[in-house]
Amino acid sequence: MGEEEEPMRQFVLSPAAGKRLIGKALAEHPAIKTALDSRTVVIIAGTTNGYVAEEILAKIGQAEEFSRRRFFRGITLPPWLPTNEAGMLPDHGDFPGDVIISKGVWQKGKTILNVVNDLEEGDVILKGANALDLSSWQAAILIGHPKGGTIGLALQAVVGRRVRLIMPVGLEKRVFSDLTDLAVRLNAPGAEGPRLLPVPGEVFTEIDAIMLLTGAEAELVAGGGVFGAEGSVWIAVTGSEEEMEAAEKLLKSVASEPGFEL
Repeated sequence: MGEEEEPMRQFVLSPAAGKRLIGKALAEHPAIKTALDSRTVVIIAGTTNGYVAEEILAKIGQAEEFSRRRFFRGITLPPWLPTNEAGMLPDHGDFPGDVIISKGVWQKGKTILNVVNDLEEGDVILKGANALDLSSWQAAILIGHPKGGTIGLALQAVVGRRVRLIMPVGLEKRVFSDLTDLAVRLNAPGAEGPRLLPVPGEVFTEIDAIMLLTGAEAELVAGGGVFGAEGSVWIAVTGSEEEMEAAEKLLKSVASEPGFEL
């Protein structure tokens, strides 16, 4: 007789639910939990990182004054919406800064620029990404700033001083080309639009979140949807009965996360 197969269940995750799931998991990430106690955690502003910051700040009891509403520097908006010269909706509010947590205390109003030169091994930087190559589990970041933006700053500490870089990125950002090849073409003289930078770091997706929080294995098996499910992903989860029960409880807890609003 063949080996008995592990049970499998399938779940649909919207992009917003995926962001919430990633945030919950990173609040329990061992490297981040260690850094929160005695080191510095830098959460660079971005839509996914807004959920990450919310969950981490809640964990240390300092989320009351945090808002995801303007926690980003640049976003992708539908082409039919009116935007200003910076590509933002008019009257979208003031940028509040990144979330810098030093020895368990949120340093309000600071950005990575204020702390990058002081970061050392043992500190953690979290930076979102725009492209995900599932075949290599690597991510890349769109660049609009002429000096490389916040990832250009972060890499000074990551490469120069072995600061840990974690990149929360949703599965809806998957691409099917080699990221280096894409970067060569997008960054070539004469090309238009944002540049692209493949970045060495720990990629953290909904799949990693499920494994960290429940121990279950997860796999992307399909995608898409309508009526609010646009951009959703279908995730197949396998594991022991205990792991499956934990996964089902976890995924149901984020399933109704509302879509992102400015």
